[in-house]
Amino acid sequence: MRKKIVAGNWKMNKTFQEADDLLFEIADELNEKGRGDVDVIVCPPSPYLEMSCDIAAENDFLVGAQNLSQWESGAYTGEISAAMLHSMGVTHCILGHSERRTYFGETDNAIAKKIDLALKNGIIPIYCCGEVLAERQQEKHYDVVRSQVSEALFHLGKEALQQIIVAYEPVWAIGTGVTASPEQAQEMHKFIRSLIADKFGNDIADDLVILYGGSCNAKNAAELFANSDVDGGLIGGAALKAQDFVAIVNSF
Repeated sequence: MRKKIVAGNWKMNKTFQEADDLLFEIADELNEKGRGDVDVIVCPPSPYLEMSCDIAAENDFLVGAQNLSQWESGAYTGEISAAMLHSMGVTHCILGHSERRTYFGETDNAIAKKIDLALKNGIIPIYCCGEVLAERQQEKHYDVVRSQVSEALFHLGKEALQQIIVAYEPVWAIGTGVTASPEQAQEMHKFIRSLIADKFGNDIADDLVILYGGSCNAKNAAELFANSDVDGGLIGGAALKAQDFVAIVNSF
């Protein structure tokens, strides 16, 4: 049975005090409403990771980072290593997000290096893939996702692949209010699972957790999560409101 996971990507939002308040609000909501058999991951900006790990240790959620360095250590001013994150208690890290690809020029090769370092340091990658609107309109979305998945993950062995979480995020739906239909989400999630099955075998593919990201919210989560190949969500804007985020957690 695959895990059910809901992860909240706060992106570059919240002051220190606002983050502190939101973390405790999420904890209180989870304590009041429960989380069922869903793993809950909160991914705040890096300055708040230590605080988040401290609060998470006494509550019912995990903490993920939004990025890590492709280098292990050294003279890389401003970078944060996988070892640093692990030492704080961070368990997950979002890698390959479209915003990192678009605004910071991250390549498939760099993302693959980050995945390797995350795994080496005991951090579970949440690997993001997905097409832009023009690529879907040109019916290139399968080719784009195939390339992203193969470049980032196909160098891994089976044991390493079993540690990966994949997040399908149609770029045209991120922060736009436009959501892929449940049929579109299921179609692509099933395709990603088939890519993993062809490379690593059906057993590995059947256990792979694939999340949907892209304007997933408290109103549409249940319909999206009802699909057989959708195992949860990587949540953006709705993760910044505790009630909405926990409502999504309870949408299964």
